[in-house]
Amino acid sequence: MYRIRRLLTMADERLTSYAKDKLVGLLKADDPGNEVATAWQAKEALRELYTISDPSLARRYADSLFLELTGADNPKEVQLLGRTLTSWKEEILAWHSCHVTNGPTEAMNNLVKVTKRVAFGMTNFYNFRIRTLLSGGKVNWDLLATVTPTFR
Repeated sequence: MYRIRRLLTMADERLTSYAKDKLVGLLKADDPGNEVATAWQAKEALRELYTISDPSLARRYADSLFLELTGADNPKEVQLLGRTLTSWKEEILAWHSCHVTNGPTEAMNNLVKVTKRVAFGMTNFYNFRIRTLLSGGKVNWDLLATVTPTFR
């Protein structure tokens, strides 16, 4: 499985015929319960949801897909994915009506976490806030009006 970890994250249409053959062959050899293959198929089916342009068709597809993913014959990880997707269904389907996602919010959360990791041990919240705002770009200097750089 370790040898195909990157292939499993790639989109099916971006795989070369050699890569597909390698993926299928190693899944047959190393995945006797078909758990990884089922998870990969679930990922591809979920990606397919975002290619549907008609909101009502997308809703029907999502209902069918999420019900199928929660089926008892699936691995428990895929069932959990199905339950999670079912609980977030309206937010997921919002993409089809207004093309809005929470991607920018997640990106900023990730940026704050990276800054926090880099600033490990920083005890002054004010300085941490400034560092986060500066690392995020698009600085609002009105919020940082009291910041005066000091040189030692």
